[in-house]
Amino acid sequence: MLIRHAILVCIVMPLVLWVSIAGGGSHQMVIKPKEYPGALRNPLKGFRPDTGPRAFTHEYGALARCYLKWNELENSESDGLDRIIRVCNQRWKDVEKHNIKVIPRVYLDWDEKEGNEYWPADMQVHDYGSDQFKQRVRRLVQRLGECWDNDPRVAWVQLGIIGYWGEHHHPSPDEAMQKLLGDAFTAAFRNKKVTVRHPWEFTDYEFGIYWDSWAYIQQMDTHGEGIAKLNAERDRWKVCPIDGECAYNWGRYPQQPGDNPNDTLADPAHRTWLIETIRRLHGNDLGWVAGYNAADPLVHAGAEEVQKAFGYRFVIEQVRYDAAVVSGQAFHVNFSVRNSGSAPFYYNWPVEVSLLDPASREVVWEDTLESVDIRSWRPGDQWNSKTQRYNIEATTYDVDGSFVVPEDLPWGDYVLALAILDPAGMVPSVRFTIENYFVGGRHPIGFVGVGKTPSSTELAPVLFDDPSQDWTLHYGLAPSVDASAGN
Repeated sequence: MLIRHAILVCIVMPLVLWVSIAGGGSHQMVIKPKEYPGALRNPLKGFRPDTGPRAFTHEYGALARCYLKWNELENSESDGLDRIIRVCNQRWKDVEKHNIKVIPRVYLDWDEKEGNEYWPADMQVHDYGSDQFKQRVRRLVQRLGECWDNDPRVAWVQLGIIGYWGEHHHPSPDEAMQKLLGDAFTAAFRNKKVTVRHPWEFTDYEFGIYWDSWAYIQQMDTHGEGIAKLNAERDRWKVCPIDGECAYNWGRYPQQPGDNPNDTLADPAHRTWLIETIRRLHGNDLGWVAGYNAADPLVHAGAEEVQKAFGYRFVIEQVRYDAAVVSGQAFHVNFSVRNSGSAPFYYNWPVEVSLLDPASREVVWEDTLESVDIRSWRPGDQWNSKTQRYNIEATTYDVDGSFVVPEDLPWGDYVLALAILDPAGMVPSVRFTIENYFVGGRHPIGFVGVGKTPSSTELAPVLFDDPSQDWTLHYGLAPSVDASAGN
């Protein structure tokens, strides 16, 4: 370990700026990291496969949609919460080990074919209007909330239930059913976001949208404009995810978005069309198109371009921090971050500042920034297809923190690092889009001297790991989630 430390110090490149703070007598380091040029497999955004083995190996799949039949979760009124928990644990086994979050959708009717209905045995098939149905659907949603609202495996919940595939057609929910379900899901899900199929329904509720024929040319004037209207009038994209899936099985889909996922991503005209809709509507993630062939170089290159457009993309432009730290006394860290993506991050996850041993890269001290809400790091708005930029450009956000390292921290040089933590286990999860990266999710910024001026300045790029190749990230399960049940 001592030898490695010596090598690290020797190859450091002195490209950092030293700033003397007037009147303070201290020195500050100013680091300007390089933006990482590629796409990242970051949580809660991007290409979204369905749950199953494909999700674990997908190059960008940190989200997975999960269809759940009502009678799979509850086949009679006597069934309890244990059945829901058992089914979910079976279907979502090991997702936390792969840093994947699940988007569940409960449905009753798969399609127009007979035999594809999944009502509980003590309910009437196709009965959406009886008092029994209303009582049971309220009960189901309440129970789903008890099981999912604090489950770290759940990203958000698709309202589903009504119509083919839970897509709110055949039949569509009338105003009374919209109120019943809107009230039920709002009461059941205080922590998780909820999304609905059509932007013109459930408008009295703060729900996001899943458009399950995303970028489909025949629906741009209806669904596309409906989402655009909801965003313009109510800023829905700022607080709830806008997502869905492309469709390759009806109408004029070969015209747009293309013949199949490979065609959508490899053909420049289809790919540009898709990216334009993501940028304009603040799209966060999409399914079906996620089933592309990553072994095809043209398809893979197109997928990377689309992944960079999805959701958030946090670029650190500058970090300023005290170069020398006195144990037991305050030191300061400031950084500037910009979201060059299309959507915000929709949950308030903590930002960590840490000091790492320069030889082992192990954390020797860490703390989180107070009064920082990463949901506020929003991208631009009003996409301009001519300039390929947002007319309202993304704001650069300044983040400040003041910390005190322990008095017993040994004298010496350490590496200052930043990370965004998943609250489930308080482990690094969201990657900033910069080249400064260590496997495990932390971003090394530069050296700090504890009790001294640091012997070196900026870290050498040769020390950094490729963030897109790190498959070690994961999160923990809450004590209330019995992941072993039913396995």
